[in-house]
Amino acid sequence: MNAELKKFLALVAAFLLFYFLPLQSGSALEALSSGLLLLQEYARKHVLTCLVPAFFIAGAIAVFVKKDSILQLMGPTAKKYIAYPVASVSGGILAVCSCTILPLFAGIYKRGAGIGPAVAFLFTGPAVNVTAIFLTGNAVGWDFAFGRLLASFVIAIIVGLLMSVIFREHDRNNSVNFAAGMEEEKPYGNRTVALFLLIQFGILIVLGLKLPLRWKGGIAGFFLLILLYLVFFKYRKEDNREWVEETWDLTKKILPYLFVGIFVAGIIEVVIPQNWIKVVVGQNNLLGNTVASVSGALMYFATLTEVPIIQTLLKMGMARGPALTLFLTGNSLSIPSILVLLNLMGTRKTMTYIALICTFSILAGLLFGHL
Repeated sequence: MNAELKKFLALVAAFLLFYFLPLQSGSALEALSSGLLLLQEYARKHVLTCLVPAFFIAGAIAVFVKKDSILQLMGPTAKKYIAYPVASVSGGILAVCSCTILPLFAGIYKRGAGIGPAVAFLFTGPAVNVTAIFLTGNAVGWDFAFGRLLASFVIAIIVGLLMSVIFREHDRNNSVNFAAGMEEEKPYGNRTVALFLLIQFGILIVLGLKLPLRWKGGIAGFFLLILLYLVFFKYRKEDNREWVEETWDLTKKILPYLFVGIFVAGIIEVVIPQNWIKVVVGQNNLLGNTVASVSGALMYFATLTEVPIIQTLLKMGMARGPALTLFLTGNSLSIPSILVLLNLMGTRKTMTYIALICTFSILAGLLFGHL
């Protein structure tokens, strides 16, 4: 039995264990029980109906979307009204886990991309990927999901524009080095790829709706039949294999960390005093949002782990504003990513980027908390 198969079987066994195990709280190991109970709840509510379809969508995006055709629109000479929207959207399209965004950013930055679009891409990548938005909506609320999405786009564009003004010499020096002629051959037309992704989004959305099981199964089954037709009759076997492999690669990179994050969130509910949460981040004021922003910048959230942790903090009394602020800085900044950026961009550019992200995340949290 090879290592990959062992990992897969272990993951399946862990899922089945936490799905069916009859756990009880109130024991001597209350913190452990709390972590296991929350993990079981997430496994039942979100893994099959939300995360599995989302991982397949993310894998399809990674395989079938023309990455270089998008990245070439971020050059220093590209029109701003094209470069910044493309950068803020493609950050979520081209990077699903936070560990992939830094290499992609390093690639386009070293190629000579405009610093504004490059940092916009860097910020939105971990914040607005498909799995993060749908899990946020399902677990925390769709107001947070849409607030996170909109705030990420707006902050990415504003910070990108400010960085391009502050460091305008960067773009002047690199404008001749950017690979503007990048082309990537794909055997499928844009319409075929769009239909392929829309069908999968349809399955994901239907499974998340509160419909009678018969209706939900019927609609999702209809979409699944169309998807299978495309897979077997429109796409090549080698591309389908690559899609499945990419989906599995993303799953094994993200899901174990998510399970750990959920377990930690369950323990937090027992270990951290509720009054402490209410005092520090329990109000939508400057102090609460600043604490959330700085905490998010220093902590490391693997992709999706922020969702159960912030969900738990909200239950314990965290205000809505600081929660959104933590969503915005928690994935985009961390000590490991800061160290990488210092090496790539230098101290002045990195510290300016961090300050701008924290400042506008605080403002977004204050605004969201008053809505």
